[in-house]
Amino acid sequence: MELGIGIGWRPEIADTVERLPGVDWVEVVAENVCPGHLPGSLSRMRARGTRIVPHGVSLGLGGADRPDEHRLTALAERAEALGAPLVTEHIAFVRAGGGLTATQALEAGHLLPVPRTRDALKVLCENVRIAQDSLPAPLALENIAALISWPDEELTEGQFLAELVERTGVRLLIDVANLHTNHVNLGHDPVRALDLLPVESIAYVHVAGGVARDGVWHDTHAHPVPPEVLDILAELRSRTDPPGVLLERDDAFPPKEELAAELTAIRTTLARAAREALRVGAHPAHPDARDTPRHTPAPPRAHDAETETEIPAAAAPGTAASHRESPTPADPAAVAAGRRQSGARPQRVPATACAARTADTHRPSTPEPTGRRSPATAGTRTADAAPPGTPAPARGRSCDSDGEARTAGRVPPHRPERHGTFTTAVLAPAPGRRAADGVGAPEGSGRGRATTGVTAAGPATRANAANAADEADDAVRVRLGIGQAAVLSALVAGTPAPEGFDSRRMRVQSRALSAKRADVVAKVAPELPEILGGGYRDAFLAYARNRPMRSGYRRDALDFAAHLLASGRVTDVRVRRRLTLWHDERAAARPPLRATRFVRAARAALTIR
Repeated sequence: MELGIGIGWRPEIADTVERLPGVDWVEVVAENVCPGHLPGSLSRMRARGTRIVPHGVSLGLGGADRPDEHRLTALAERAEALGAPLVTEHIAFVRAGGGLTATQALEAGHLLPVPRTRDALKVLCENVRIAQDSLPAPLALENIAALISWPDEELTEGQFLAELVERTGVRLLIDVANLHTNHVNLGHDPVRALDLLPVESIAYVHVAGGVARDGVWHDTHAHPVPPEVLDILAELRSRTDPPGVLLERDDAFPPKEELAAELTAIRTTLARAAREALRVGAHPAHPDARDTPRHTPAPPRAHDAETETEIPAAAAPGTAASHRESPTPADPAAVAAGRRQSGARPQRVPATACAARTADTHRPSTPEPTGRRSPATAGTRTADAAPPGTPAPARGRSCDSDGEARTAGRVPPHRPERHGTFTTAVLAPAPGRRAADGVGAPEGSGRGRATTGVTAAGPATRANAANAADEADDAVRVRLGIGQAAVLSALVAGTPAPEGFDSRRMRVQSRALSAKRADVVAKVAPELPEILGGGYRDAFLAYARNRPMRSGYRRDALDFAAHLLASGRVTDVRVRRRLTLWHDERAAARPPLRATRFVRAARAALTIR
């Protein structure tokens, strides 16, 4: 599906986006639109054939809990209202705690990185499958920017994304600005990440700007796109022609001419990289260090719009800087390279995986004839039938743990020991369980080792295996949930940083979260900065230092006002009166009558005089 060049639609620039020349499609923050009352600008753009992609920010698919049914339903409704060709979300967690860990439920109000471990990948894959079963369009997931990293990670970013695609068939939304952010803040090599990516799974690309403060790169989406981000976009284009590229801008919106110039810079970068790729030949996705030196990311430098920007060559092969091991059979890089050479698309391979595969490797973009399943039943499949549109495995392929596709005869990557032992080569899943969760998986598919040549086990054995699998799943989620709750508590509630985390980076991330809360609350409740004047920001940051969000930003605004009134920090009588009226009007069980609002406004005006 070709999208072309697009821009993020935001209410503040709705008219500008509608009039910008050469905009093929737009992306809208899903939580900011109402399915039954689309803004006029979006309705007009849709009527003239402009594609609109909803971009979710609140599912938290990387969290320890399973996706919330109501959030999934809301996202599905928005996708249907917009006639979306696909739906996008993030590889992140946004909340933690609650019933799973028997701790206080916490909201981040921001996208936080998941640990790149086997446990986290297992949970993410299951959550992605639940979301895929609940949405009316294909799902694509975005890599996020991070200020912090988890200790003892087992996979690189590129490996993590490659395995995610292999196990679920999900598409990727690659944000090259986030790759740059993680290069500056965490030392991750964006070129190495691109080398490992299954680029044929890319749905589209994000491009955005940011700013460096105190040695940290902040992905603000409120500054011009820097040359370094365009360099990474060119690197990606040298590997593949992405179906779409989108410019993100969320704040400090410039004039129409500046937005048009940034879109032109993106088109120029793509065209230049395409010409260069044709001139020198396609960039080898996974060169062997014995033959080809690896590339290194370009250092920050000025960008010459008139000349091609070259990336300096690395040290000669064989040195520490350029050494790259030959891909092993189980190396995700080798798998991705083989796909690129063959032109194959990534395929979603559930753990039942040896069902018949259709030629189409994508999930259907329309609901099944029987209707879209509700999130409550998503992921539940019968033992004797594969779901409509489920691809069958390619010849000579089987599944390793958690449904990851691998070539028959190759040694799968190392996995921790799992609970439960199957005594049959293939078991049917227990009622109410999906085979992708490991029950009834074929040999080598995960929870225990199937013994070939043994006759099928009876119902009791299958039930025991299912119970053991459930317990193993729950244990993995609890472990992940405890870790995420500890991190989020340190960031938003003032508790000490967990062991192994960089305390300085955790403080930087905590301040960034508080600053974002202040900015968003000022947008959803613009009366608060007006009432409090210049003291609003300092007062909010002091409030947010050790008071986590209880729910969304509107609830946060009410809690902030209630805190100011209860603490006695507002001493000015007129300001206190206005703040009290504002809070009472919005905290009531239902909106006040028009006459009540008129009387309150009159009293406030008399008080001010």
